[in-house]
Amino acid sequence: MAGTALRERVGWRAATVSAVSEETASVRTIELQAPGWPGHRAGQHLDLRLTAEDGYQAERSYSIASAPGEPLAITVERLDDGEVSPYLTEELRPGDELEVRGPIGGYFVWDASDGGAPLLLVGGGSGVVPLRSILRYRERTGAAVPARLLYSARSLTDVIYRDELDRQHDGVQVVYTLTRSHPPGWTGRTGRVDAALLGEVAWPVSQEPLTFVCGPTSFVEAVAGALVGLGYPPQRIKTERFGATGG
Repeated sequence: MAGTALRERVGWRAATVSAVSEETASVRTIELQAPGWPGHRAGQHLDLRLTAEDGYQAERSYSIASAPGEPLAITVERLDDGEVSPYLTEELRPGDELEVRGPIGGYFVWDASDGGAPLLLVGGGSGVVPLRSILRYRERTGAAVPARLLYSARSLTDVIYRDELDRQHDGVQVVYTLTRSHPPGWTGRTGRVDAALLGEVAWPVSQEPLTFVCGPTSFVEAVAGALVGLGYPPQRIKTERFGATGG
């Protein structure tokens, strides 16, 4: 009920597509101009609504890909059997209009004022989107808190924001693990994120890291459970999940 009341209070507003960029063969980032947008926190999401000529409406929720203070943006992965994502990733063009509502969510967020505890970010597939917002916000604010991103993708070509993530430095470590295929000569990690991999990559429990995990439900539950098994306090593990990749 509280979530419903919040969405009703936020209300819909018109937005215009200002730019689109291709991240992978099936993923696109969409930048939006939404007059009156109140601003957002790193890790929040928004609702998006499309209205057809016959009046039919479809709504979806998407994590916000941009950092607070940057132009509003979302990143969408195409679902072959999807109703909305094929249009957003293949047909939407700059100048097109849609509606957005938000920002939404106050739990899966990180603020530069949260303290100096290390950040552990674990993403599966398009679950990297809100984690990218956190990393960009960290950079924009000049925060010195160390961060590690463990990113699980099917293959190297499926890594979203790869160029940007490969440029990360200044206290940020990015680790990829590829679950289905990897290029010849690949020396990085392979396989799913499990307790053994987390035991090697995660911060020591003694450093009291703050953890954000985002991805499909099964991925999030497995990662969170493994972290608790390693001694991470549940209250220091924030999770965000979706039923289908790109939800």
